[in-house]
Amino acid sequence: MRSIISIAGVVTAFLTLLVVVAWSFQERIAFQPPGGFSPEPDEVLRVTYSAADRQPLFGYIVGDLKVPRGLLLAFHGNADLAVRQVEWGREVATRTGFAVMLAEYRGYAGMDGTPGYRASQLDSEAAYQFAAKELHVLPGRIVFFGHSLGSAVATELAVRHPPAALLLQSPFTSARAMARIIGWPPINLIWGVISRIHFDTEAGVASLNSPVWVAHGAEDRLIPLRMGEQVFAAARVKGEILIVPRATHNDVEFVGGEVYWQWLRRALISSTLPESAGGMVHKKSVTLSTIS
Repeated sequence: MRSIISIAGVVTAFLTLLVVVAWSFQERIAFQPPGGFSPEPDEVLRVTYSAADRQPLFGYIVGDLKVPRGLLLAFHGNADLAVRQVEWGREVATRTGFAVMLAEYRGYAGMDGTPGYRASQLDSEAAYQFAAKELHVLPGRIVFFGHSLGSAVATELAVRHPPAALLLQSPFTSARAMARIIGWPPINLIWGVISRIHFDTEAGVASLNSPVWVAHGAEDRLIPLRMGEQVFAAARVKGEILIVPRATHNDVEFVGGEVYWQWLRRALISSTLPESAGGMVHKKSVTLSTIS
């Protein structure tokens, strides 16, 4: 009996420790600002703005704001930086005529502040308000893009401010589902008690009247392909899903090459067509694109 009680005590202590760790470090797991120094890019406009809680923020503008087709507001992944997306943004601007705003999160790139779930909402909202009010881009000309964690940030922003289109690269279905993959499977039983991170991309896209476009690497070991497929399947209004064989989590555009850029160009150009005016489409288009 004493042995059983001892084992039960050890198990209880272990489970309690897991709960404490999950509660204490969830933001550190979800948001991982990279260290080191990244030089400021040449010939790119750096803009500053503030969140509602007065947190100073910044972003980069790539492309010509005077005569753009529209603006692509982009949010990067959890261990990335906006400055590292400048070349990608230049390629987008060159190929599509869209200007690109690369938004940075607090706590990243040397900024003060602590990143987190609520902070990501404030930061994305501030970026959108800057684009709409300071850059004077009409809501029907703004497209959201998110990669990895940024896909969840972009989707939550889209629920609050429906964009002309929502482009998601390597998205996950929900924070709860990711916790089961990267952590302890039974955490689902206590998720409602311990979680402060409530990203639910699958539910978000199901409520949107904006077309949702998804690109995902078939060999993604961090966020499995099935999650990207589930997000696309859940979308109320579907654009296209691009599945890139041999691509992993961070190389979809490199492995995809021209087919990736064609997918992205179709997504942006179609968002400016008359039937998509104001971000509202009137017909559903479901296309599965793959690379042989």
